[in-house]
Amino acid sequence: MTAQPVVGVLALQGDVREHAAALTECDVRVQPVRRAEELAGLQGIVLPGGESTTMSRLLATFELLEPLKARIADGLPAYGSCAGMIMLATKVLDGRPDQHQLDGIDMIVRRNAFGRQVDSFEEDLELTGVEGGPLHAVFIRAPWVESVSPEVEVLATVPETETAGAAAGRIVAVRQRSVLATAFHPELTGDGRVHRLFTEMVRAS
Repeated sequence: MTAQPVVGVLALQGDVREHAAALTECDVRVQPVRRAEELAGLQGIVLPGGESTTMSRLLATFELLEPLKARIADGLPAYGSCAGMIMLATKVLDGRPDQHQLDGIDMIVRRNAFGRQVDSFEEDLELTGVEGGPLHAVFIRAPWVESVSPEVEVLATVPETETAGAAAGRIVAVRQRSVLATAFHPELTGDGRVHRLFTEMVRAS
């Protein structure tokens, strides 16, 4: 019997418990990560939704920023939702000048692109690599991707519907090698397909 992969969830801030529950359903062992030494035994890591500037500051405070950045550069599979997507980008628009990036995906992300908390948004998306029909996506003060390099695979865009407004056609899910990011929160909907996609990437690596 193959041992369960160990997947970390960055546990400094945000919806840590929801990601941990979704990962447990995918038959992996979940490890909360608050210190650099907890990165050592991981086969993958999830960066949850939350507040990206707070997460950035806490990564630096807990001396996790450079070790995590190095592990991702070395090929550690990573998945970020919402704030996690912002953290994984190489460049952020509308962020703070002192905000740190993990440079996991060669993309430019616009922070809070969908608006403030009251402007949360839901849409059904077709997601490349996920079977079983459209995915119901929940966006909360979400980013979107302004642009990607040729090495980045676009997995989903917001469909051109009346309710989408300015978000129509925007990139909201991407992958580069073993790093995955979504602007939406699959951990909040009970649909485990995005987490299964990520844990398949972990097992493949």
